[in-house]
Amino acid sequence: MSVFHALPGFDVPVGSISKGLAKMWGDYEIAGRPAPESDDAKATQINLVLHLGFGTTPADGTAQFQIAVNFSRRYPCRVVVLCPLPIDDTTTDYRAKIYGECHLGKSKGDTRCCEFVMLSYPMSARRFLENQVSICLSTDLPLYYWAHRFASTTRLNDYQYLLRRSRRVILDSAVAPDGFLDFSWPSPEAVRDLAFARILPVRQTIGQYLSGIAPADIAGGLRAIRVQAAPRLAAEGRVLLGWARDRAAACGADAASIECTAQPASDPDALALSFEYDAPARRSFRWHANVAKNSACFETRYNNNHTTLEGTAALLSPEDALGEAMFF
Repeated sequence: MSVFHALPGFDVPVGSISKGLAKMWGDYEIAGRPAPESDDAKATQINLVLHLGFGTTPADGTAQFQIAVNFSRRYPCRVVVLCPLPIDDTTTDYRAKIYGECHLGKSKGDTRCCEFVMLSYPMSARRFLENQVSICLSTDLPLYYWAHRFASTTRLNDYQYLLRRSRRVILDSAVAPDGFLDFSWPSPEAVRDLAFARILPVRQTIGQYLSGIAPADIAGGLRAIRVQAAPRLAAEGRVLLGWARDRAAACGADAASIECTAQPASDPDALALSFEYDAPARRSFRWHANVAKNSACFETRYNNNHTTLEGTAALLSPEDALGEAMFF
């Protein structure tokens, strides 16, 4: 089964997507399900293009689709899901599906609805994709582009229209292709990493703790920053290491002289960060967590004041991480 076939929705002719959406909402009312009572209920705030690359399996595509659904419940949007066919597929035509659902907002009378358009396209007809996507998007709304499991940066480079026009370009370094860190982005400032977004609670917790320590104490004599991360959290560990290095530099440390290393942890849910100093008896910092159990611990020594503090540590949910990456 292809990714496109695995996604929910109703098949419609590519040239009749708007008519298909109108009929879909009419069928909702006939079936007695919650349907938009006014155009305001379908008001969208943004356009989101979810591009499922060649590395996406049907199960993975369905999971990412559900993340987009969950996201759209909080941030009303028109979602266009792109499903490229394998290069050796001889199909020449585009295919389309539509999907929609309504849900209650903060009050009983607050009904919000989301609309999805899925497009299956052959690589031989990729040059027409820009026009097809433009037709599917809501006009005069910002565009956000989420590229998932691309096989290579070469493939990503083929979609300059989306890379250049989008307010944010979102990838997940945990599943991104090799070389994406060195990719020549049209607008580097617009690129966001979901792995970095997922560790927002971790960054907030560590940052809040370190804010109670004088910057000179954090930076003085700092010679190494080390991260340990479970294999499944390798991307989160990598971005945590980069963030810690930048924060140490902001405190006055010489980032070029700090040894930064990331190592695997044996615990499948472990994530840890430590600072090593020239005088470890006077200064040390270690934070270690089990993200599955939402537990963490600080063990620090600054100016001979030894502190142990228990805390929490969790990663953002996929839909919250998507919102963090898009808007912040």
